[in-house]
Amino acid sequence: MPYDLGATARLTAVCRDPGGALVTAASAVVTVTLPDGTTATPAAAETATAGTYEADYVTEQPGRHTVRWVFTGPAHAYTDALDVREEAPPTVLALADAKTLLKKKTADDDAAIRFWNEAATRAVEYFVGPVVVRTVTEVQYFGIADTVALRKCPALELVSVTAVRDGGPVYDVGDLVLDGTLGIVSRRSGGCLYGPLRFVYRAGRIVIPGNHTAAAQLILQHLWRTQAGPGRPQRGTDDYDVTEPIPGLGYAIPNRAVQLMNPDDDGPGIA
Repeated sequence: MPYDLGATARLTAVCRDPGGALVTAASAVVTVTLPDGTTATPAAAETATAGTYEADYVTEQPGRHTVRWVFTGPAHAYTDALDVREEAPPTVLALADAKTLLKKKTADDDAAIRFWNEAATRAVEYFVGPVVVRTVTEVQYFGIADTVALRKCPALELVSVTAVRDGGPVYDVGDLVLDGTLGIVSRRSGGCLYGPLRFVYRAGRIVIPGNHTAAAQLILQHLWRTQAGPGRPQRGTDDYDVTEPIPGLGYAIPNRAVQLMNPDDDGPGIA
């Protein structure tokens, strides 16, 4: 499961000889490759169990990391990965609310609940656009335009608008007008915008509508039920009924959740 940004990830690996037996290595080196391509080499040490090694790495960047163990004497190697969450929890439901919904009182299932809670949030945003507020960096390739449509809306605020190419125009966001609902950017003076441009902006909803929260609850309950039991999501007759697959999502979204998100007219909801 993903780690929180800034948390310590305990990395583990074993060293085996060519016959498969656990053995103490002459040396053990672990290299963590961060999402930006830089590397870190936390100190690796053998545990009380011969041939079993661990290293503690304090996470610094969100995203996928590659973990590479290399042993000598005997020669052995092991590659793994770890994921780190963004600083802001990317979920519609708080963990406490999700646990209450699933009737979980201990921390035993917290990691799994957070994972499926994030998946439920992404499913909601598939239909209605950004719900959890985040900063988006987006490049728009065009020549000259009266207006530019941002891809993620509702858009809350322009942070910066800069040229992609050297020597291109730079726009003060105070001189621009943003229609947050539609994500349309134009010049306050009425002039043209000259691209290509890199837009940095905040998108999402300050207040999450009740139908989005309810849809996230239904989707989370549905995913939790299906991952805990055998087979694919079952078709039924209750709130978790899934009668038709959704392109790109299969049977992950129950009908009632789709109905809750359908009436949205303040974002890119489904038609």
